[in-house]
Amino acid sequence: MPAAALVMIAAAFNPGLARADDGFPFGLEMMLDVASQPGSKRIPSLEIGDAGEVILELWCKAGKGQFSVAGNTVIFVAGPLQDRGCPPARAQADDELVAALGEVATWKRQGDLVSLVGPRTLRFRINTN
Repeated sequence: MPAAALVMIAAAFNPGLARADDGFPFGLEMMLDVASQPGSKRIPSLEIGDAGEVILELWCKAGKGQFSVAGNTVIFVAGPLQDRGCPPARAQADDELVAALGEVATWKRQGDLVSLVGPRTLRFRINTN
């Protein structure tokens, strides 16, 4: 039997292996699924460490935070943000994004798309390059 067939059979009988790409994106970087703001090419991103620690690169500000995950429940706690002399509109957009992350209650993943769901759903695309 070819090796590829054995891998497919093993994946069919091991749901954890078959769904490995559906887990919370620990150890990965993902970008907010939005267009850039006028006058900027920057898109907010989250780099999530293996233990849930997060490096935030927003439209203008940057900072750190922490994700705690249990099943499909998620809690995000932001640390202090660095103000990089942002224009008021970008500073406000950054603050609103961090507030929305703080209100997230659940998450779901479909391939490279991760939705963080709260009063507002935030969609992120996992960087695969």
